[in-house]
Amino acid sequence: MMLALRATSQLDAGSNQNPFGNAQSLEYTGGTDKNNANYGRLQEKLNEADIERRKIQEEAERRERAAEIRREERLAKIAYMNEMPDNQPAGTVDEFMFKEGVQDQLDKLDRDLVGLVAVKQRVKEIAALLVLDKMRRKLGFETSVPSLHMSFTGAPGTGKTTVAVRMGQILAKMGYARRGHVVLATRDDLVGQYVGHTAPKTKEMIKKAMGGVLLVDEAYYLYNAANDRDYGQESIEILLNVMENNQDDLVVAVAGYKDRMDKFFSYIPGMMSRIGNHIDFPNYTADELVQIAGVMARDLEYDIDTDAFGTFKNYIEERMKLPYFSNARTVRNAMDRARMNSAIRTFEKYAINGENGGMCTVEDLKNISSEDFQIILDDILSADTEKRIFA
Repeated sequence: MMLALRATSQLDAGSNQNPFGNAQSLEYTGGTDKNNANYGRLQEKLNEADIERRKIQEEAERRERAAEIRREERLAKIAYMNEMPDNQPAGTVDEFMFKEGVQDQLDKLDRDLVGLVAVKQRVKEIAALLVLDKMRRKLGFETSVPSLHMSFTGAPGTGKTTVAVRMGQILAKMGYARRGHVVLATRDDLVGQYVGHTAPKTKEMIKKAMGGVLLVDEAYYLYNAANDRDYGQESIEILLNVMENNQDDLVVAVAGYKDRMDKFFSYIPGMMSRIGNHIDFPNYTADELVQIAGVMARDLEYDIDTDAFGTFKNYIEERMKLPYFSNARTVRNAMDRARMNSAIRTFEKYAINGENGGMCTVEDLKNISSEDFQIILDDILSADTEKRIFA
């Protein structure tokens, strides 16, 4: 009995003493395996699995709730549409046209662009689609963003950029574009000179145009059929991807000569299929170009003498026979020269010759005479054949 108590007291004296001798304790101390740190405890693993399971379950419940909400909204919409009488007033088209500012943009297009009846009609058709689509949305009808990517074909100076600007503003007014601005780009803006340079350049231009219109002028220069390794192909692929995936926030318009654009589309059928609006810009007639000169003079607050219009028309008819004629751009250059001639004439009359004591009138400052146009007409008629295009 005394031996048993003595053994017990010895065990109590040292709690860590092994009752079975000096051999290694059976208590788990982590072992000596250096890979033990990679093994988690069973309870921790079970807890982690339980947390993951709960997350999956909560996500499934969230999706089910969202689907249920969509079903309820769909059923409510169906009931609303079934109960809606066919004569339910949706507002007048004119009300939407004026309220959203679309009519104002169309009026500006009429004022800014002379002629181009077919172009203006096409723009009005696109505007009509957007207006009616918005009226449908107001009543609860299903709608989808129409394909607004565009192709503008025609010679230089036929109004392609002006139409792009007006379309951007119309899209902004109707809520199809956040900003409605127009970013003009050419191959140099989109295509790099070495490997890895093209993608950043193209994406940077796209970033600038987001919320508006990206107008790619002379787009056929992006593709070089003679060189399979040309970097322009990479830019085209990026544009195609954006046209497909970001059509609700960016409108891409490609522009250029019609024959070259048709060939470009034959090489890149994916571009053709993504463009829903093709607008051809015809060349202006001589009479229309004379009207354009009048519009430019009005915007710059000049008055063209009545007899000067005939002289200007003669100049335009002669200039149209020469290479590199650019429609409204040629008119703008001619108007700049006429303004310069008017300034020289007025300066000589009052500053050099001292007429009227050197005092000129408001009329003198605003006047463009037949003489001012006759000077540029004579430059064409009297110049050498090789130099006539520069007159």
